[in-house]
Amino acid sequence: MKKYRLLFVSILFIAILGSCDVLQQVADQLPATTTGSNPLTEQEVIQGLKEALRVSTDTAVSVVSKTNGFFKNQAIKILLPPEAKVIMDNKDNSMLKAIGVTKLIDNVILRMNRSAENASKQAAPIFVNAIKAMSIQDAFSILHGADNAATEYFKKKTSQDLFNAFKPTIKQALDKPLVANISTTKSWNTLTSKYNKVAPLINKPTVNTDLVNFVTQKTIDGLFVKLAEQEKKIRKDPIARVTDILKRVFG
Repeated sequence: MKKYRLLFVSILFIAILGSCDVLQQVADQLPATTTGSNPLTEQEVIQGLKEALRVSTDTAVSVVSKTNGFFKNQAIKILLPPEAKVIMDNKDNSMLKAIGVTKLIDNVILRMNRSAENASKQAAPIFVNAIKAMSIQDAFSILHGADNAATEYFKKKTSQDLFNAFKPTIKQALDKPLVANISTTKSWNTLTSKYNKVAPLINKPTVNTDLVNFVTQKTIDGLFVKLAEQEKKIRKDPIARVTDILKRVFG
């Protein structure tokens, strides 16, 4: 009776979540698995999901926190703030060329991305806490959702915590001389102060931006882009299932 009750619960679980590509693979294999000596339980499926989230977040954090994790990835590379678009639009102006504006821009962009890479390591424990706090209802929603359902869950649950945790870390990273013994803050101040002296002479607005808030948000945005990529791999690519529970549940 216990074996049949487990089979019923497992079939019901798969029926509820049948639209998810990954779980459909589990459903296809369920009869053979549940009649064997080591049946696949609902708890294992939930454990498999949490393991998938752990692997996805660990990989995403590892990728973006490496040197060039942001700077060499065009999808998440941090460029100048929107308020500084006027500098980019007028960098060919002869007066701005005279102050070496192109080199100043390049210096700031490189250092902003280095700061993001340096700070991204702080994301891992925040994601771990979100996974631990996940309810069964949360898990069902993710399993039943789109390829980025887990990423959207993390955005909802962790964005504010990430911003609060990242902001002081980003501030420290921006003030740290990460490239050629010059900090992002110093490089940014050099660019804006030199540009702002020329701006009135070429009838352009000056630039004043809260660089800490800007880089903090762009770092979080980039992290979620990589997390969505890793989530999709777990769901679709057998090679990305690197632990036994992932192979068992998603195989």
